[in-house]
Amino acid sequence: MSFHQVLGKQVDMPVQIRTATAFMAMYSVPTEAAQKLIDHTGLEILQWRRGRGLCGLVFVDYIDGDLGPYNEFGVTFMVRNHRRTGRTSVPADLRSLATGNAGALIHQLPVDGEFTLAAGRGIWGFPKIMAEFETDHVSDLRRGRVSQDGHLIAELTVKQGIPTPGRGANTSLEAYSHLDGVTRHTSWDMSPTGVRTRLGGADLRLGDHPIADELRSLGLPRRALATTTIPDLQMTFGDAATV
Repeated sequence: MSFHQVLGKQVDMPVQIRTATAFMAMYSVPTEAAQKLIDHTGLEILQWRRGRGLCGLVFVDYIDGDLGPYNEFGVTFMVRNHRRTGRTSVPADLRSLATGNAGALIHQLPVDGEFTLAAGRGIWGFPKIMAEFETDHVSDLRRGRVSQDGHLIAELTVKQGIPTPGRGANTSLEAYSHLDGVTRHTSWDMSPTGVRTRLGGADLRLGDHPIADELRSLGLPRRALATTTIPDLQMTFGDAATV
């Protein structure tokens, strides 16, 4: 078993998140604009249809886990697996999505905990920054607001959809990060319960923070493709490796 030292505390791998809750909105964004934002990573935006990629905005409340309790806001892009070779095409990208062979680039990651900030940056190279949060993960209308130094990044509200049959699909993704000139990847396993999804169902307001400006460059706010609420979520993060 590997481990890391973070702020004088040992963190054993893999990191376990025993209880969390989350809600998210998925948006269709122009491939060219999204690629410009992530070109420095060496990764490629996955296309769900010609000229369009997928950008997810997610609020997570980490309740019980190895990194302690904290709030998180993520800006993610679905990307092609770095091991993939050969000709790229929309059908091939859709197959990657369907079979779990796609990856998720964690592009922006504000949090409100000092320990998780240090762990995220030091262990996985996640681009965590400190921010302020106001969230509601229990009402029928989920709401999250994230700001930094008084500047609004985003405010997102999500309506609940219809229940996903069963416990919800266990998912394993390749999670990518880029920090200090290095692109990394790690295994990210999720086990959700009580998942609800729907088409649309999101209301997004952007502020005057640079992250908000990035989202505007993608044509946001606009109607979400789909929204998801997860009242009970367990996760496991493995060690990171350089791409």
